[in-house]
Amino acid sequence: MKIAELEKIPRTRCEVAAGEGKPEVTAGFTSDLLSDVMGNAPGDSVLVTIQAHATTVAVCLVADIRALLICSSRPIPDDMRAAAQKEGIAIYVTALDQFHATVALAALLGECPP
Repeated sequence: MKIAELEKIPRTRCEVAAGEGKPEVTAGFTSDLLSDVMGNAPGDSVLVTIQAHATTVAVCLVADIRALLICSSRPIPDDMRAAAQKEGIAIYVTALDQFHATVALAALLGECPP
């Protein structure tokens, strides 16, 4: 799916758009433990988390994650926004909690019925 399809998740808004073309994502991963993300997240994925800080963007680069879905309406700090723009990582924010955001993402990816 294209990253822009994350906007279909209820109560989701785009905070930072990735570079031109909005690349494809093929999987999702939910975790707040960044070492878990680095060791287990599939590449070309969306990370569902509440970790809204610049370190999360760095972890995305290591794990080849294309987009972040920040849950519970956490604010995006300026340094995180700048790092994401520099590295072409899309950041989306949703009011949904992690469970409901993960279920919505799985439905978009065709991993479970909507």
